[in-house]
Amino acid sequence: MSISRRDWLRLSAVGAALPFLPIPGFATHRRDDPIRLHSNENPYAPAQSARTAVLEALNETNLYAGSAVAQNLEAMIAAREGLRPEHVVLGAGSTEVLRMAALAYGLSGGEVVTGYPTYEGMETSAKSIDARVHRVPLKSDKSLDLSAMDMRTTKDVKLVFVCNPNNPTGSICDKEELNDFCLEVSKRCTILVDEAYYELVNHPRYSTAVPLVKAGANVIVSRTFSKVYGLAGLRVGYAIARPDIAERLRTHRTPMAVNILGLRAAIASLNDERFLHYSKTQLEAGRNQITAALRGWGHEVIESHTNFVFFHLGREIEEFQRSMASQGILVGRPFPPFLDWCRLSIGNEEEMARFMEVFPKVMNSPTR
Repeated sequence: MSISRRDWLRLSAVGAALPFLPIPGFATHRRDDPIRLHSNENPYAPAQSARTAVLEALNETNLYAGSAVAQNLEAMIAAREGLRPEHVVLGAGSTEVLRMAALAYGLSGGEVVTGYPTYEGMETSAKSIDARVHRVPLKSDKSLDLSAMDMRTTKDVKLVFVCNPNNPTGSICDKEELNDFCLEVSKRCTILVDEAYYELVNHPRYSTAVPLVKAGANVIVSRTFSKVYGLAGLRVGYAIARPDIAERLRTHRTPMAVNILGLRAAIASLNDERFLHYSKTQLEAGRNQITAALRGWGHEVIESHTNFVFFHLGREIEEFQRSMASQGILVGRPFPPFLDWCRLSIGNEEEMARFMEVFPKVMNSPTR
């Protein structure tokens, strides 16, 4: 579709009045593309305010992203958390935050403890520098085993990775248990709590680890604009940590890794409470709908607090991936040792309807 910048701005003005009206050129899925239920992306696209900010920022793309814009975003994040800008470190998505932490603590023989399975970003970064990684299996309910992680944290361990909510299971840590764990283990090493799905959690047993940072604990919190704000392709994430820890992370940050489009979109998104509410509401509704459907079909589903569900498939996941791909639907990759489980991202209403139409047919196929 060919459209002028003037027309884009006109459409943006319309979108300001109707912020969730689909805008030409920003369709979340084209009919000739596979339905993407495999990467935990937000199917509802960025907020209209973020789209407008990106269009305006095109005038700045001939320039390197200035430090003033990044500092503005860091100051906004700090203010929301009741901290100073020195507590915030931006990165190209939370993946870079994990990479910075792996470099800061895994070099020179530092060891890392992580749940298993969990988000692989930390383990991948640590292994890239030959740091030793200790995997601690999940509990029987598919949640992180903090007690076992505590016992595994020896004097050689410099960093413990806690993904909360956990990916791929969607489970959360009890807030009191996590608080006690962090207070005790942070006396021995640094703890990184990955809160990529923080905004999507609405449960009394859950709490962010930011209060531990405020209290001066040896704790890093990582977050991202990729999930609830739908900016995965623009790569904006951040760490919240004690100023001395934050400075240690900065020494391993790729210079100017966050681009101007991402910065402008993140600034706009952070102030857009209407879109935040819309995004959370839509994703929660989709999650509840597919959870009920899967349980109705007899599948065990872990209670999720994210934009995906983890369910017992009862068959080999790689074969199921191929069968669903042949129907135009991409589903989650294998997560050893749970090779007969499936992680399914939440799509929009049309995409989820298509999944629920295809799923029983694939499961009952005689070629199974």
